[in-house]
Amino acid sequence: MSLPQTLDGWLGLLEQRHGQAIRLGLDRVQTVRAALGADPDAVLITVGGTNGKGSTCAMLEAILLAEGYRVGCYTSPHLLRYNERVRVNGVDASDEQLIAGFAAVEAARGDTPLTYFEHGTLAAWEVFRIAAPDVIILEVGLGGRLDAVNVFDADCAIVTSVAMDHMDYLGDTREAIGFEKAGIFRAGRPAVCGDPQPPASLREHAEAIGAMLWISGRDFGFGGDQQQWGYWRYPAPGARGALTKRGGLAYPALRGANQLLNAAAVFTALDTLRSRIPVSMQAIRQGLMLVEVPGRFQVLPGKPTVVLDVAHNPQAAGVLAENLGGMGFYPETWAVLGMMADKDVEGVAALMRHRVDHWLLADLPGPRGLDAESLAARLHAAEVGGDVRCFASPEQAFAAARKSAAEGDRIVAFGSFLTVADVLAAIRAERH
Repeated sequence: MSLPQTLDGWLGLLEQRHGQAIRLGLDRVQTVRAALGADPDAVLITVGGTNGKGSTCAMLEAILLAEGYRVGCYTSPHLLRYNERVRVNGVDASDEQLIAGFAAVEAARGDTPLTYFEHGTLAAWEVFRIAAPDVIILEVGLGGRLDAVNVFDADCAIVTSVAMDHMDYLGDTREAIGFEKAGIFRAGRPAVCGDPQPPASLREHAEAIGAMLWISGRDFGFGGDQQQWGYWRYPAPGARGALTKRGGLAYPALRGANQLLNAAAVFTALDTLRSRIPVSMQAIRQGLMLVEVPGRFQVLPGKPTVVLDVAHNPQAAGVLAENLGGMGFYPETWAVLGMMADKDVEGVAALMRHRVDHWLLADLPGPRGLDAESLAARLHAAEVGGDVRCFASPEQAFAAARKSAAEGDRIVAFGSFLTVADVLAAIRAERH
């Protein structure tokens, strides 16, 4: 069988080869990983959690690049191009790099089946192996314990938050989900939890394996005013003593109050690794000033105001609602919403209902995509009220919002990566 010669060809092959998009377990991935070349000599940071993973990875990457380190960063999913998932020194991997990575994994796997995400994770690792970075940042795709990323032993693992999502795979309680997230922790190594109230299962697993668990609010934290903020940390997890403090910090370029939770976890992780990758305050300030993550409370210039946010579960929707409340007065808010059928639509709607005046609902493609009429029925069941209209795509819903909204109004596109990607693609096409 001849192998694809283009990136689109590879992605098409992987999509049609494995009908099961999610197949939890590490044995197959570990087998193929062992058949690849020697691991790069790099510090490895793994980032898991329900929400905040992308922002946390972006802050780590921006700070480390500002310090002058060579950095590989793997995140998922992407918005517009698969290349966004794999970055080397802040630049998306080229088609050629990814094709070489996919081909190397294909040669190494033999008869071992891999899912789309597993093949992509190992291909990213191969790209990093060739690039030989100083630091590698890996974002967990789903859960942690049985996610493909967990075949790699992190020098420091971060769990950003624990909330109800992906319950078909991770369990239907926060305790069950917390245990799965904690699976990325390693014995004798730093484990940072950005959730101020982690489930007992996460704490107990860290203690059982002997991980060095730092918990937000207990071992480190932050405070600030409208002008600046500061970070504090105790000398060791679970201990008390002289505080390490950093004050007079400018707020991260990423918008939203929750970003300080992520930034404090980033600081703690970097502090635990300072003997191997020391980072200066200048690099921290520069990194926070320059960090960007498309689709995470991204406010676009122009009128009406357009906000893009990939929030797709109640915890993220609650943060989005809070951030919208802090933006000031807008006469009307127009929501462009598309969601997956397996998400808690009612929970998201309940948290956003008081921020939205008009609901412009969109069909999403694929077997998990929810059509607009079904989405409308679920919003009706949640008694959200307001104006509700249905469209065949997020692009069409956004066009209708642009046509209807007054100059002083606000348009918010959210509910899924697919929703934001379609709207963002339409905006970029219009500009170019």
